[in-house]
Amino acid sequence: MNNKTYTGLIASTMLFATLQTPATAGPGDEARKHVDMAQATLSNFLRDPNMSWLQSNLPNTKGVLIVPKVVKAGFIFGGSGGRGVLLVRSETGKWNGPAFYNVGTASVGFQAGVSVSEVVMMVMTDKGVNSLLSSSMKVGGDASVAAGPTGEGVTSTIPEDLVSFSRSKGLYGGLNMEGAVIKPADDWNSAYYGKEVLPPAILLKGELHNKQADKLVKMVADAAKAK
Repeated sequence: MNNKTYTGLIASTMLFATLQTPATAGPGDEARKHVDMAQATLSNFLRDPNMSWLQSNLPNTKGVLIVPKVVKAGFIFGGSGGRGVLLVRSETGKWNGPAFYNVGTASVGFQAGVSVSEVVMMVMTDKGVNSLLSSSMKVGGDASVAAGPTGEGVTSTIPEDLVSFSRSKGLYGGLNMEGAVIKPADDWNSAYYGKEVLPPAILLKGELHNKQADKLVKMVADAAKAK
């Protein structure tokens, strides 16, 4: 084995190790940590002056998918990926969730040198919500997607089902979500709510509640109020 191959194997091993769940943490613990991470990510986006379009249009959303950490590495679906939490606004205006999702693709388009991103995806239409409630959806296929505009004072209208915003080490729009596959993380949903459950029961019927997510739900609800 030459030095270049050996170095590559070591680097791959180290990266794989950083993505693993600690042996002492179960899916319930990891899900709760992820809710806290999602809250921190959303808070960052809400305070960022370059995310004015997101902030102004949250009152028009039907759902919000928050992915605190998308990593360019070989896990979940053999490409880049991460875990996300989805919250959906009910017909009465109440926000339900979170439900947990796997997000991954073999060809996520990171900018050169960018390996980690955080993503907030706004769900603008019923079609977008219904696609996410299925057993699997392909972004750009089952529902149209646009990269959200960044910069102060942006006011453009976007007709797509999903509008995706990303931040990567200070870069904006560093992650192209076209072609990403999004699937419910059934193991985390079951562990978080203490029973086997599918996303429609969480997000549409609002049948389940976990007090640990109250701060995140309130943050989304407050940000989505009509100004």
